[in-house]
Amino acid sequence: MPSSAPFHLVLASSSQYRKELLSRLRIPFDVLAPRIDETPNMDETPHATALRLAREKAEAVAKLMPQALVIGSDQVATLDGEQIGKPGSHENALKQLQKMRGRQVIFHTALCVWDGRDGAMHQAQVENVQTAVKFRDLPDNELDAYLRIEQPYDCAGSAKNEGLGIAIIEKIESTDPTALTGLPLIALTSMLRRAGVQFFS
Repeated sequence: MPSSAPFHLVLASSSQYRKELLSRLRIPFDVLAPRIDETPNMDETPHATALRLAREKAEAVAKLMPQALVIGSDQVATLDGEQIGKPGSHENALKQLQKMRGRQVIFHTALCVWDGRDGAMHQAQVENVQTAVKFRDLPDNELDAYLRIEQPYDCAGSAKNEGLGIAIIEKIESTDPTALTGLPLIALTSMLRRAGVQFFS
């Protein structure tokens, strides 16, 4: 049963992309960056890593704001089952794109909605949305030029699909077009509805 208590929505994230996506729903919310260790556990699947980190982010913020409705999210990119992290530098980003060109990369974008309101019994909803991305088989000079223009060094997979990175992508397959950017809004709105949030009243 959804809680009937008023909700204070909090996004547990330091990501500007997630903040911009959540603002589309036109619901007031606050942002608080969680402080957690995002290192994958040994022998942990990418699916499990994304779900665990999304939940840990939400729980970390919920401890600071115990009566809030907290959204946590995490994304893990994988090639042949191997996790691809944020490159952090131009050199690492170029290596990532060289390895991914002409190939399909799976992005696991996990969500957790933690409901800490009175009467909600501290319920947590979790879900993972997968996106398959086929990258174009482009030469090194184009990949290098793209990186110097957009500098997507804080993005897993070294490409911003919401920006110029769309030009190095051949195909995207997903049930939720916002998942690849970092916050699956279709899944999120379903979760928030189950928590009693109304969007059109």
